[in-house]
Amino acid sequence: MKYIFETEMEVRDYECDIQGIVNNANYLHYTEHTRHLFLASLGVSFSKLHEQGTDAVVARMNLQYKTPLRCDDVFVSRLALRKEGLRYIFSQDIFRKSDGRLCFRATVELVCLINGRLGNSDDYDRAFAPYI
Repeated sequence: MKYIFETEMEVRDYECDIQGIVNNANYLHYTEHTRHLFLASLGVSFSKLHEQGTDAVVARMNLQYKTPLRCDDVFVSRLALRKEGLRYIFSQDIFRKSDGRLCFRATVELVCLINGRLGNSDDYDRAFAPYI
């Protein structure tokens, strides 16, 4: 896969369940944070677009849990991007830094609501143009 962005994070103790592994819902937070950092790296403000009436919302997710992360693990979250019709499709993988093991894989489909109506976002298209 050709990744276009990556960021490094660390598992915090409160993200783990009684089994000592990251609770499954936290992987969604990691991938969302990665997408927001990617937007910021492009000079796009998620909140400013919202104020202008453009909201990118998750329409569908496919999640695969591979190898559990544990407290204090450092990991790298990477993403790739393509566009199909109105959907922006992010392929996102999380790797444990210490050994490079794939821990989590997600396909996240986003669509844009323009003033509450499904539509194409010129702002997102411009920002993502080098990648789609």
